[in-house]
Amino acid sequence: MDICATYERKLQDQQISPPLAAILSLSELCAASNAGTMFELVKALNEGADSLRRNSSNPISLNAGCELFIAFVTLFPHDSVPSASFSDLKMELVKQGQSYVRQALTYRTKIAELAVDFITDDSVILTHSYSRVVMETLLLAHQRSKRISVFVTEARPRGLGVKTADALTAAGIPCTVILDSAVAYAMEKVDFVIVGSEAVVESGGLINAIGSLNIAIIAKAANKPFYALAESYKFHRLFPLSQYDLPSHNPRILSFQTPVEQDRTVEKPSSSASPNTRSVSGALSSITQEQIAKNNPDVDYTRPDLISLVFSDVGSLTPSGESPACFRSLFFFLTRLFL
Repeated sequence: MDICATYERKLQDQQISPPLAAILSLSELCAASNAGTMFELVKALNEGADSLRRNSSNPISLNAGCELFIAFVTLFPHDSVPSASFSDLKMELVKQGQSYVRQALTYRTKIAELAVDFITDDSVILTHSYSRVVMETLLLAHQRSKRISVFVTEARPRGLGVKTADALTAAGIPCTVILDSAVAYAMEKVDFVIVGSEAVVESGGLINAIGSLNIAIIAKAANKPFYALAESYKFHRLFPLSQYDLPSHNPRILSFQTPVEQDRTVEKPSSSASPNTRSVSGALSSITQEQIAKNNPDVDYTRPDLISLVFSDVGSLTPSGESPACFRSLFFFLTRLFL
């Protein structure tokens, strides 16, 4: 089977996030596999996960789902299936994976119920980019008649802040889109920051849309709480020490181009181009937003000391107090949630 095509098909469902799409894709691979032993099955699943990682520009979030499912398969007790047939065992694994995804779709509601108690009347909230769990939390606060106003960052290069603002406006929540570079300007009016996550790592830090680190640093300087919302299936066994330790980093990001390379990649403007396109040297320039985005990262890493709380379906966590040993215990517990 084409696991990458299966993964893309699963993502067509707006409720399915990359980790859950990865779990469903590996479940289907499990059913289609000709493996006759557990060793062969785990090998096939690892190869499928590698294929998904290679074909994704940002594999961090989907990799969290792959690791969780493969760990579950490895730890699955064989004696829980009465039949001695390995085919029956594989089908049981598929059923468990699909059952977990159905259960995981309720996690956002659990997180929203936990986080909404921290939202008081007349709160001014800053959020970044677009997050399903953040949207659910804000909409729940609005449904409970809490008066809130929301600043939403533009979140370039993907510009997903506009999607958040459209959804909030449609729900009747006052909001305004601000420039990413205007976060420090707006922070004085903000009561707290609330963001989603691509992954929560072993250090207790957060991987999220690029710009999250900037916001966290500014919030810390302004003594404003910085809250992160993360479903437990986004807990990832990574321990980055810097931005350059992230799996999504590659030599292309923030690379310096030589003048020869720039001549090849920059499109020459027409003779009628606006004077504003002229560079300091007087030469015409037409560097596009797409070209800028290709040379910049999609996500960044926020240190745990900058995060006030992480709200998850397994409770509210204080990132700066977490240890790798505690994280590994939690990861093991999550693999048991399949059962």
